[in-house]
Amino acid sequence: MDATTDVTTDATITENRLRIVIIGGGIAGLSTAWHLEQQAAQQGIVLDDIVLESADRWGGKVLSEQVETDGDAFIIEAGPDSFLTQKPWALQLARQLGLEDHFLGTNDAKRKTYVLRKGKPIVMPDGIMMMVPTQFMPFVTSPLISPLGKLRMGLDLLIPPRMDDEDETLSQFVGRRLGKEAVDKLAEPMMAGIYNASAERQSIMATFPHYRALEKEYGSLTRGMLASKRKRETAKANRPAGSKPLSAFISFDGGTDELITALIAQLQGDLRLNATVESVAMEAGGYLVRLVDGTEIQADAVVMATPAYVTADLIGEKLPEAARLLENIRYVSTGTISLAYREADIHKPLDGAGLLVPSSEKRPINAITISSTKFDKRAPEGMVLMRVFFGGSRSAETMHMDDDTLRQTVRAELKAMLGITAEPLFDRIYRWWQANPQYDVDHLKHVDAIEAALPEGLYVTGSPYRGVGLPDCVHQGQQTAGKLLASYKERMTSA
Repeated sequence: MDATTDVTTDATITENRLRIVIIGGGIAGLSTAWHLEQQAAQQGIVLDDIVLESADRWGGKVLSEQVETDGDAFIIEAGPDSFLTQKPWALQLARQLGLEDHFLGTNDAKRKTYVLRKGKPIVMPDGIMMMVPTQFMPFVTSPLISPLGKLRMGLDLLIPPRMDDEDETLSQFVGRRLGKEAVDKLAEPMMAGIYNASAERQSIMATFPHYRALEKEYGSLTRGMLASKRKRETAKANRPAGSKPLSAFISFDGGTDELITALIAQLQGDLRLNATVESVAMEAGGYLVRLVDGTEIQADAVVMATPAYVTADLIGEKLPEAARLLENIRYVSTGTISLAYREADIHKPLDGAGLLVPSSEKRPINAITISSTKFDKRAPEGMVLMRVFFGGSRSAETMHMDDDTLRQTVRAELKAMLGITAEPLFDRIYRWWQANPQYDVDHLKHVDAIEAALPEGLYVTGSPYRGVGLPDCVHQGQQTAGKLLASYKERMTSA
């Protein structure tokens, strides 16, 4: 292919026309494009936005697959299966895109979670909010935590709060407030598991800062969580009659990637798949983006919505200090295997939606979600769909098993933990190599340093920085769009 040049000159600025290149077509890049288009239209800015994605599909780790068997469909999630509604940004975006009629909440009637203890599933006591007990009797009578462990957790009511803003690990924080057993059996599988992280390295301020805030405000996690519970109950009681409560987690009837499909359909910019970027460099008051096929695109600003190590590679020649900082963000690889069964073949079904596997159990898997229990419309009537998680910091060796060995290993684990001996109808394996950024202690300070090392007009956004979930990535896209347009207007005003 001949090299081509797609050029916009500096004259565009005086014409109140702005050209932006967004590199990365996952949820962060696409939501940045969406918010840029919406905000630019509101502010009367003529926008040319180009989104470049190296893969042959949009969405990054957001991927839903429909598998038909005998005319009935299973919906399998390769990545996130839902988003948290307490963080409003993904919910707001879905509503803006007209997806509200497609919302699918969790099946709260069967929301029990189990934790593996000495090889056996033990139900999480009622009233546990993340890791903190808010109901006395279910907690006291549960076999999950030992009597001494329960007494140690109760000391949270007496231990003075830490009042500074310095970071610490998840393990240090929970150990300080609730004790080591709470770390091993609750915080590590629940909270570190969300981030595929090690509790010994995970930053509390970057991942669960509200727990430190509760400690400061109420003097203990227990008092803070009880106060939060009362606020929710008051809000529920004051809800207008007939209004439907919103599920804590929401997906869509056809799978999480309905959000991606709707974004692609409604974005107005130039969207390019199979567009691999070679380098990004400052040039003539703007930026020059070079693609591997020889295409060159001039832009007033560039948004990097790519993994930190990819961003480092693209800017490293011209911005070595920023690249060095970006390369210091660690990544781990994770995977899932979804398995479909006939309901009749599972003789002792788990009365709940999932099983967490603490790392202290030393198993080759991290967790099991019963997808067809967690959500309706994920498996045909009389069928069961489950998803097994592996990899990350807790079972890294499983990532390197070949498919057949992985299948055998997972089926052996399902037999040992849940008594499932039947042959699955089918399975689907997904591996995400170097796809999960790790938020180590002082991560937010590190992100501040990265942003300070970037020149005007070059932005980073997405899961490596200020939150890994769908709501956080959407929010970062919104914030990046706002900062970019504010900087542009400031330049226009001072010109």
